[in-house]
Amino acid sequence: MQDVWGALSDKTRREILTLLKGRPHTAGEISDQFDLTAATVSHHLSVLKNAELVKTNRRAQTIIYSLNEAAMRETIAYLMNFARK
Repeated sequence: MQDVWGALSDKTRREILTLLKGRPHTAGEISDQFDLTAATVSHHLSVLKNAELVKTNRRAQTIIYSLNEAAMRETIAYLMNFARK
């Protein structure tokens, strides 16, 4: 769970998750939404993938990123449970 907290601690990564909430995106589509280098966006995507907050699907040379809804639900459930105590 520590990877999740580290991933969520960054505003850009939270914005990427919000973007992916709408639909899956390619790395290029995600990069187009930010005033960051492609390498920086790639790093953020790597952190999110390592935390299992996003999933990838390769289509030829294109990687499609999507929100890992199960992991997000688990994180939200943990926080809700924590808030109740």
